[in-house]
Amino acid sequence: MNQALKVHLTPALSRAPEPAGRAALDPQGPQVCIGAREDACGLAVPVRPEPGTLFGPRGACMAGGSLWVCDTGHHRLLGWAQPPQQDHAPADWLIGQPDFYSEGRNGKAAPSATSFNVPTGISACGEGLAVADAWNHRVLIWHRVPRASHTPADLVLGQRDFLEAQGNRGGETAADTLFWPYGVHWDGARLWVADSGNRRVLMWQGLPQQNGQAADLVLGQSGFTQRDENGGGDPSAASMRWPHAVVIWGEALCVADAGNNRIMVWSQLPRRHQQPCDILLGQQQAHLVDHNQSLYWPSAETLNMPYGVAAAGDWLLAADTANSRIIAWHRGDLHSGAPARALSGQLQFNAKGDNRWQMPVRDSLCWPYGLSVQEGRVVVADSGNNRVLLWPLAQELLP
Repeated sequence: MNQALKVHLTPALSRAPEPAGRAALDPQGPQVCIGAREDACGLAVPVRPEPGTLFGPRGACMAGGSLWVCDTGHHRLLGWAQPPQQDHAPADWLIGQPDFYSEGRNGKAAPSATSFNVPTGISACGEGLAVADAWNHRVLIWHRVPRASHTPADLVLGQRDFLEAQGNRGGETAADTLFWPYGVHWDGARLWVADSGNRRVLMWQGLPQQNGQAADLVLGQSGFTQRDENGGGDPSAASMRWPHAVVIWGEALCVADAGNNRIMVWSQLPRRHQQPCDILLGQQQAHLVDHNQSLYWPSAETLNMPYGVAAAGDWLLAADTANSRIIAWHRGDLHSGAPARALSGQLQFNAKGDNRWQMPVRDSLCWPYGLSVQEGRVVVADSGNNRVLLWPLAQELLP
């Protein structure tokens, strides 16, 4: 090997181990695992739709005392009347399919107020629920948390009615259209949607009141009619490539921009279109976008396709999806390029690999997508392992 090339490659391929830091989630592991089972040899059981199975779940949350999971690969929403207390507990409610044993996009029928095509993001929304129904290019909203199977949504965004399902309504991008919306978040006063295929984040002031209502604010683009990657120019503190999740963290807005391998943080709620963020996590500068900052191994300062983000008091958690780990930053040392302080899913910050390159175990992760936090417990959509984990925060992260 050319000596100059060898010197160049060495730091990327053989980094010295970094300290593990503190745990983000309870080192004892999840309290409950829903979904994936293993046979006696430790091999994954084929995933068939049943009341207790999941196929690539990408989002899950608590709402109204119940647990709801976007069972993405089965194109359905599953609900548990109460948080499960034991592994593999079957769901109580089903929306999106005619029964627990069926699957297929939109239930193999036309789109409706009870159908899904790749449901991904989910959030408690006022007294109800909001779901990003990505490949139907819409967000569905229930004014009350469903308490029975097959409960139809009350309102749809991105489409004129529940029967339509074309990206950007089959036309140009606008304030009332969506294209592959993957993330949704209600902050108590505003609805935020990661409109991923349009490379933007949209905000509605207050809970929308009518089908197809136009958004009030756009981030990532100069206006509602633009949809170019990174705003049609070089990456910047105002541009986005693949926004996937949104959360309000105290007074700050945080967006997981998976395509640029970073998390964008606005210290105060943005008030104008395309307002640049104040802080970037995962990258040292706004024009840099490579995964793991162009190195093979991750570190406490890098990200590789972060698809999920959640807030827990003074801590910001991220599902660092392609590194198969969850990392967390503390509010007190937040600045662009800041290293994370806490880690779960891997044994040290410069380790990666699905399930730590081994068979799945209770505290390992494989492409975690969605995160939500409620009362000291994190709901993790561990998509690559076909399961959802109910996992307490580590004691050090509790208020």
